[in-house]
Amino acid sequence: MQFSRKIGRIGLAVSLLGALSLASLRGGNATSLASVGGLSGLAGISGKLLAVFALPGDAPARELAGAPTAAVSLLVMKPFSAKVDGRIGNYRLGNWPYEGRTPRSPSYATPKGFIEVTPENFGTRVSEHFTVGQFLTKDQGDVWPKYLVLDRRLLDKLELTITELNRMGYSVQNLSVMSGFRTPRYNERGVGAGGRSAVSRHQYGDASDVYPDDDHDGRIDDLNRDGRVDLKDAHVLAAAAEAVEKKNPELVGGIGIYPATSAHGPFVHIDARGTRARWNG
Repeated sequence: MQFSRKIGRIGLAVSLLGALSLASLRGGNATSLASVGGLSGLAGISGKLLAVFALPGDAPARELAGAPTAAVSLLVMKPFSAKVDGRIGNYRLGNWPYEGRTPRSPSYATPKGFIEVTPENFGTRVSEHFTVGQFLTKDQGDVWPKYLVLDRRLLDKLELTITELNRMGYSVQNLSVMSGFRTPRYNERGVGAGGRSAVSRHQYGDASDVYPDDDHDGRIDDLNRDGRVDLKDAHVLAAAAEAVEKKNPELVGGIGIYPATSAHGPFVHIDARGTRARWNG
């Protein structure tokens, strides 16, 4: 069977299921995927990405011919136009900050589409250390399917940050995602003095609040082994993300350090907005 016909069948299957393709895209060396994220190679800069996100027709066979030998899943997104009156079906999304008007920069343009997440594909890996369900907005727990915006550059940056932490001598196996994508509706609840930004990058799928938690106690690990869990550990994580940016300028973005509260331990905001931003450092 011709490779193009295989890709066509994969696209059709994903469109019908609204989920991840179970087929593997295999071949030779990675090729450019400008129309599905602008990253060089299906596996990303880190070599650890396991999914491609694309609108119907955005991933023609000529761009997928040359997939790496590792399995990569194709997620066919619902177009932004599927959102009507702030929702898709029963799932409420709200309206993006610059929806219906010219954004202040291209990075604030409304998303092109949404990944549909179901109970069946909730645990599917989008990279070596992350699953699609980890990035969902934390509300509407009983509403399915849910919809998600997720940028491959963020996944690359997080994967490289894990690698960098280990290179620095800190044994880290995973990063817990405290907050990933936020629908504008959810984000709006926390907007105000000392709260969330009305134009938060979380709404654009390229931001996450994370912390290493290999002992699974719900708070950041004692990275520097000083016997305390505090902001010094968050600074170690932020330094690793900073090093990733220096080595990979295409992943430049925001890094913000947050202290513990009664509800959570220290964490670090990491995003790939395309411009440098730092706060609470």
